[in-house]
Amino acid sequence: MATVKDWISAFRLRTLFLAVATVVLGSGLALHEGSFSMTTFMLTLLLAVSIQILANLANDLGDFQKGTDTTGRRKGPTRTLQSGKISPREMKGAIAVFSAICIITGLSLILNIIAYIPRSSAAILISLGGLSILAALFYTLGKHAYGYKGWGDLLAFIFFGPVPVIGTYFLHTHVFSFEPVMPAIGIGLISTMILNINNMRDIENDRASGKVTIAVKLGISRAKAYHGGLTLASFFFFLGYSNLYEPAPWYRYLYLLVFLFLFRIMDGVRRKNGHALDPYLRLTSLSGFLLSLLFSVCINI
Repeated sequence: MATVKDWISAFRLRTLFLAVATVVLGSGLALHEGSFSMTTFMLTLLLAVSIQILANLANDLGDFQKGTDTTGRRKGPTRTLQSGKISPREMKGAIAVFSAICIITGLSLILNIIAYIPRSSAAILISLGGLSILAALFYTLGKHAYGYKGWGDLLAFIFFGPVPVIGTYFLHTHVFSFEPVMPAIGIGLISTMILNINNMRDIENDRASGKVTIAVKLGISRAKAYHGGLTLASFFFFLGYSNLYEPAPWYRYLYLLVFLFLFRIMDGVRRKNGHALDPYLRLTSLSGFLLSLLFSVCINI
């Protein structure tokens, strides 16, 4: 019988910072436009965290079923299924529970604003919510898991960047606008960076088990160069937003100081391999959260 500690480990708390970051970023942009709802913020936060946990649980189960965690070459922390602390049956039950939480929370969000939006917008939100849940489930689950076919980076970018940030912005403001697009792309690139670090850490294990990731396709040297490109692109998308919408005063650029940490992480990633890359997962996630928080403060002062 799995313990609370085992489930906390399965939830992978260190990955939740970036899920929170997307909601903070979208809400901060909405506040800048004079629209903010605490109810929307709390429900969106619950939804983002639940989808991230669902993705983590499904990833654990999918990799276990495919034997990716049992090759003996994996460099990351031991997974709960891999260690036997949680059974496949228990994991499937938890996945069902979090899928239900995501559906109920998503529908509650739409019902909360249904009086202020057209039906077409509600249909788009429901579709995006459904696709987000499917993306969380089938990264490694199933015969056609997209994480095993080199599509993980693209979908991580979409569903942990533009979709939650622009979606959160819309839930607050009830309008679609270009304003949140560049920050949404910037944080989506950081989500991709986290996955790339994970895949660089496990590159040998993934190659041995037939899991085709971008890192496996590129090789370790080019995957590190790819990581550097993602970091620089994220910087320029955030800077581009400030130049377009908040060029003055100077202190509204202070959030860019967080990129000093991300550039340092970029340098560390360039020098390390295997298990030594693992700490950069947490550091990148925390940096993404700090960036979103400071960005939201800077544009609203």
